[in-house]
Amino acid sequence: MSSRIFIKSAHLFELHIIVVLLGFTAILGKLIGLSAPAIVWYRTMFAFITLFIWFIFTKTKFILSFKQAIQLLGIGFIVGLHWIFFFHAIKVSNVSVTLGCMASGTLFASLMEPIIFKRKIFWHEVIIGLIIIIGLYLIFQFETRYVSGIIFSLISFFLSSLFTVLNKKITLKYIPTVIGFYEMIGGFIGVSIYLVFANNLTLSNLNFSFTDLIYLILLSVVCSSYAFSAIIRIMRKVSAYVVVLSINLEPVYGIIFAFFIFGSSEYMTSGFYIGTFILVLSLFLHPVLEKKYNSKN
Repeated sequence: MSSRIFIKSAHLFELHIIVVLLGFTAILGKLIGLSAPAIVWYRTMFAFITLFIWFIFTKTKFILSFKQAIQLLGIGFIVGLHWIFFFHAIKVSNVSVTLGCMASGTLFASLMEPIIFKRKIFWHEVIIGLIIIIGLYLIFQFETRYVSGIIFSLISFFLSSLFTVLNKKITLKYIPTVIGFYEMIGGFIGVSIYLVFANNLTLSNLNFSFTDLIYLILLSVVCSSYAFSAIIRIMRKVSAYVVVLSINLEPVYGIIFAFFIFGSSEYMTSGFYIGTFILVLSLFLHPVLEKKYNSKN
């Protein structure tokens, strides 16, 4: 009995370490001295190379049919776009503003799922949606200097919700790491196409310092490949409810890190923090209300 409790505690501890790493993703995006597309180009490339090496080492089968591969590559293209807007939002505003808008993803997902899965809209999703709208309104009202960053953040989390909902339809079909592998390739191809048409696939645009390289490796290998596969592994030992609640701490950790690392550039108005508190509250309320709804049905 005691050993089982110890193992579960170890999984919970690792889960929170992963959430801390996810919260640090935005910090790394701010620290890396490259443009948003260049960051995503390297992130996706390093991530799929790491997963490929892992497949060879573990002898994991990862070859899919052409149709299956195209499907995952297409979703990966959306992932790449999400990251471009995400890191660009950080560049034109700051970490706090970008992560503060993270809850909008829940609102977008609640609107997408009834359309894609052809199901009814649940009452708890309407409540959460209204709370999110109030929080976003306060942020827009008090942080007019960062309107462009807020808009890019909302586009980013709209795309994040889209690929999350699309992934929901295929997660049971393939091994999670295989999904990640093809989606990283799709993101890499998508960003490469963008860089070609923007005439930015050049050595000067993609040139990085040694410090940038260290940050890119941390972002790609630790905060992407490891975090993604570890969360899937932990979900087999810990309830999805606990995982969702824990992951919702990501913006909290990220904003706290940014406050101490970047100092005055992350200081916001009181209205922003009230709006962000409301948004974070909605993140925690969503799984609670969803669990309550599911228990009655």
